[in-house]
Amino acid sequence: MTHGISPGILIDISPVLSPRIAVWPGDTAFSQRYLCRMDQGANLDLSTIESTVHLGAHADAPSHYRAGAPGIAARSLDLYYGDCEVILVEVPRGGRVMPAHLPGPVSAPRVLLRTGSYPDPDRFNTDFVALSPELIRHLAAQGVCLVGIDTPSIDPFSSKALESHQAVAEADMAILEGLVLDLVAPGAYTLIALPLKIEGADASPVRAALLPRGRS
Repeated sequence: MTHGISPGILIDISPVLSPRIAVWPGDTAFSQRYLCRMDQGANLDLSTIESTVHLGAHADAPSHYRAGAPGIAARSLDLYYGDCEVILVEVPRGGRVMPAHLPGPVSAPRVLLRTGSYPDPDRFNTDFVALSPELIRHLAAQGVCLVGIDTPSIDPFSSKALESHQAVAEADMAILEGLVLDLVAPGAYTLIALPLKIEGADASPVRAALLPRGRS
């Protein structure tokens, strides 16, 4: 039986989740323990995990940065699936992506920014590139409904006001953070990055993938 898709054409843009993966300082690290193991005589393997919901590739919910806003279970799945553009930007470490850093108008309603400023998901570095609120407003004016980035946050590590998150809230856009884009060529894709339906949660891990445009 076929499922309409050939093996190997999806580009995985999620980091591996393991006890090694870095999380935001002070957040709950990923851990996994087995309740039973076949190699210890059980009839199956069964494990449990503990983790922040802001783990690896993840979708922020509006409730993460705006009081009284919807949690992740209330978000439309349509935001996280569909036409997408990956854009390579060159910004100094610790800087913010401005509209002028874009090569031109965007071509899709979902935009993923490849900054290369968070190269190892297992090692947290605080000088990653973030997004500017000006960029968020610029993208929203072009009809963008989702913005993603290959860093832990769309705001700088030291930001408390979370200006870019607040700009996203004003535009009712969706956010993906923690993506792995270092081997992804700029261009057009179909994004698949569905969050889990966790009641009341302020975020959810996703298994994010890209399908090159024209493939099915």
